[in-house]
Amino acid sequence: MASVVLSEAEKLYIVHGVQEDLRVDGRGCEDYRCAEVETDVVSNTSGSARVKLGHTDILVGVKAEMGTPKLEKPDEGYLEFFVDCSANATPEFEGRGGEELGTEIANTLYRVFSSESSVDLKSLCINPREHCWVLYVDVLLLECGGNLLDAISIAVKAALFNTRIPKVRVLEDEEGSKEIELSDDPYDCIRLNVDDVPCIVTLSKIGYRHVVDATLQEEACSLASLLISVTSKGALTSMKKVGKGSLDPESIFEMMETGKRVGKSLHVALQKILDEEESLGTSRQKVGFLG
Repeated sequence: MASVVLSEAEKLYIVHGVQEDLRVDGRGCEDYRCAEVETDVVSNTSGSARVKLGHTDILVGVKAEMGTPKLEKPDEGYLEFFVDCSANATPEFEGRGGEELGTEIANTLYRVFSSESSVDLKSLCINPREHCWVLYVDVLLLECGGNLLDAISIAVKAALFNTRIPKVRVLEDEEGSKEIELSDDPYDCIRLNVDDVPCIVTLSKIGYRHVVDATLQEEACSLASLLISVTSKGALTSMKKVGKGSLDPESIFEMMETGKRVGKSLHVALQKILDEEESLGTSRQKVGFLG
């Protein structure tokens, strides 16, 4: 992850503030920075979204392509994640650094989305064992200003909400060979149900307390964080401790409770933005990727 170097005095200032529930930018421990979300920003994708959270800037594109179901799940489609760390985001992404982080983030996303209930993969099956939709989810990190994984998970959920998959008909001739016909009507499409798609909430332990949506400076003061994925109903789907420091059981329990509470309100706020954008239809002004 991108990192900053702070003096001991700066660290002390941040840690003391957090103990008083007052962070350097004026937020309380459980407050997120203002997030900007825009969907449908990349034209040659099935769905896309851009999320800015403070100085963290993420672009996600989803492409639906036809593939063959996996042997162990013959009646399901599947998701593939690819994470690209732009070298402009931070100098640490140049060379191998960006590749390693990209792989680490992709692995986290696979774990978060491996839950049976997050996306209805059966709805992506066209005909069992033969054809299914594969959703290629490309994540591009444009700028890193702390709390990468939360911002990425918000962008992935928004892009999946925006995804349109063409409707398909399977035609069979007398010999039994099958032909697939794609609908060319852009409005004749399948939408994904994203109600159970989780968001990641990262809780960073600073001193005796923990904060959500840590900035780079706050991340530099935290020795251990808890990464949890939460659904809109507040159910926990996965959990992982990151960082060199340790967390005692009581802290972990408190962080989980905070994560569930904060995660629920994060989903509500995101869904409100997505519904508002959708209600504007074609009339909405697009800022677009280069805006």
